[in-house]
Amino acid sequence: MKTVIEDELFLKAYLQDRQKIVEEALERYLPGENKTPADIYKAVRYSVFNGGKRIRPILCLAAADAVGGDLGPAIPVACALELIHSYSLIHDDLPAMDNDDFRRGKPTCHKVFGEDIAILAGDALLTEAFVLLSRTEKVRLSAEKRIAVIQEIAQAAGIDGMVGGQALDVLSEKFASDEKILREIHRRKTGALIAAAVRSGAIISNASKEKINALAEYGINVGLAFQIADDILNVEGDRELMGKETGSDAARGKLTYPSLMGLEKAKEKLAKYIDAAEVSLSDFDERARPLISIARYVMERKS
Repeated sequence: MKTVIEDELFLKAYLQDRQKIVEEALERYLPGENKTPADIYKAVRYSVFNGGKRIRPILCLAAADAVGGDLGPAIPVACALELIHSYSLIHDDLPAMDNDDFRRGKPTCHKVFGEDIAILAGDALLTEAFVLLSRTEKVRLSAEKRIAVIQEIAQAAGIDGMVGGQALDVLSEKFASDEKILREIHRRKTGALIAAAVRSGAIISNASKEKINALAEYGINVGLAFQIADDILNVEGDRELMGKETGSDAARGKLTYPSLMGLEKAKEKLAKYIDAAEVSLSDFDERARPLISIARYVMERKS
């Protein structure tokens, strides 16, 4: 049985290795800042290379690992997921949305480049993700698999996924405050893209339908847990570690798990989703260890 310290060291090494792979690939795929108009290219790179943990692309690679797949075809897909995530953060931070001035300890995109360029940078990143997914010289997959992955990610990012979840979040004050609505917000806003990340890694790697479905279940539970952890950190997190203000959810009257059921119940719900994520991988072998370790990290993270 692995000790806690061994697990922590294993996960640290795994995340560092996979993050390096993703960072190097993003550097290759994204255009430089020497194009016209320079501001939009600078804004795109500023937002992508601002210290992100790369959890979504790493989950895609970890899912490929879990089913014995080759990382080569998964890397550009993983990067496309990160571009979509980066776009969502730019738009989330805008004054019309969450109105945040800082992201990971740095001024948000609109504070540096203005709202107009920030909106366009988000639009560019979303579009470039699908440009990357459609490039046959980058994503070396059969046409059938390529379409399956594009559909998977597009649905997760669209109106039935992340966009719809953000809309529900914005409009949540108009609904009765209950857990059903809150779970749907989290499932779409955060869970959908995380589930798409692990499903995509499995699809690329020729996983069986049963394995893909198990990974999807893992992804939804980890996604829900991730958002609950964010809600909790917004209440009691360390501002310096998080790189942004805490208490903003309460100040805006947002519907969150802590506001709905209190901190202790929210923490219980977080642990429940992590347990469910681990159970969904019970038929996997040692190659799923990174996914299990990442789930535990989601529950214990401080930023």
